[in-house]
Amino acid sequence: MNDSSWGTPSEPGYWGPAGQGPAYGQGPSYDQGRAPAGPAYERHAVEETRPMPIVPDMPDVPTGGGDGDQDVDPGAARLSGPLFRDETTTPQTPPEPMPGAAPQPAPAASSQPQPQPSVPKQKKSAGRDLGAAIGVGVGLGVVIIASLFIVKAVFVGVIAVAVVVGLWELTSRLDERKGIKAPLVPLAVGGAAMVVAGYVRGAEGAWVAMALTALAVLVWRMTEPPEGYLKDVTAGVFAAFYVPFLATFVAMMLTADDGAWRVLTFLILTVVSDTGAYAIGWRFGKHKLAPRISPGKTREGLVGAVTFAMAAGVLCMEFLVDDGTWWQGLILGFFVAASATLGDLGESMIKRDLGIKDMGTLLPGHGGIMDRLDSLLPTAPVVWLLLVLFVGS
Repeated sequence: MNDSSWGTPSEPGYWGPAGQGPAYGQGPSYDQGRAPAGPAYERHAVEETRPMPIVPDMPDVPTGGGDGDQDVDPGAARLSGPLFRDETTTPQTPPEPMPGAAPQPAPAASSQPQPQPSVPKQKKSAGRDLGAAIGVGVGLGVVIIASLFIVKAVFVGVIAVAVVVGLWELTSRLDERKGIKAPLVPLAVGGAAMVVAGYVRGAEGAWVAMALTALAVLVWRMTEPPEGYLKDVTAGVFAAFYVPFLATFVAMMLTADDGAWRVLTFLILTVVSDTGAYAIGWRFGKHKLAPRISPGKTREGLVGAVTFAMAAGVLCMEFLVDDGTWWQGLILGFFVAASATLGDLGESMIKRDLGIKDMGTLLPGHGGIMDRLDSLLPTAPVVWLLLVLFVGS
């Protein structure tokens, strides 16, 4: 086959020499849509070295529009379309949230605000059954006053019974909550003897009975294994001092000529102090007095206790105690409010340590006997001492 088989330059199909494209200026014109010839290489080489289309850096380049630019491959990417194979033109699904990202809130079902259920306002509560508390308090008052003014020895017996029950409550709670086994038998016998000795022999008899009770606790505990001996006898000596020894000062007040009125003054001032603290603190209390010990006590309640006790002290010293004066009542009321508050906080500290609310359940609305003696016990020596200084023994 010779070169003439390719045709002549004047013919439309003429390609020129082998391996070359159509002669320049021959063949279809550019206006007919044909692209200019590529480099003068073999035909298969042209196909293998076809240049990649260049995507212009401008938005939305059409894939072969009506301007005759047919060199743009229909499969080439567009800037306005998906850049990767995964990005198809199918409807997109919502993207998955990134790990740790806050969840998007769901669209509201309705644009109208939903009414919130009204929460009833809680009333202030005293925390106890006031009806039962008042009833029990009145009953105890009748027993105390009747025994106090009829036969003094009966009132001493009432003190001794209260001491024994208080010791039982205290030692029981120590055993239940802390595993401390303070011996109850020597405490109960020694505590009752301590009260009687204070009434008969005064302060000297009370101290002797206290020492003998502590010795009895040490010896009694020796009958059991030595494990826990130190903590048991320590708790026993503490219980002997805290309950019967402090209660002995009430019996010593009773020995004076106007002893019954002195004891009544002591009881009235302590009860009035507690009542004033409760009433004012419940109504106006906002600032906590000792939140870690007793969250219910407030500074306003303390002011109420002092105010009520001082007012009651003036009245009691003027009308109940022989040779008493009003200014002595002010001082007495102030110290009674302070000692009663400290005594209440002291027992609250013990109950916090034991993890209990009340020492017992013997008195409905009050708890146990120890829950009523908490402010009376530390106040007794204070009143006894001040009355001795003011009006003598």
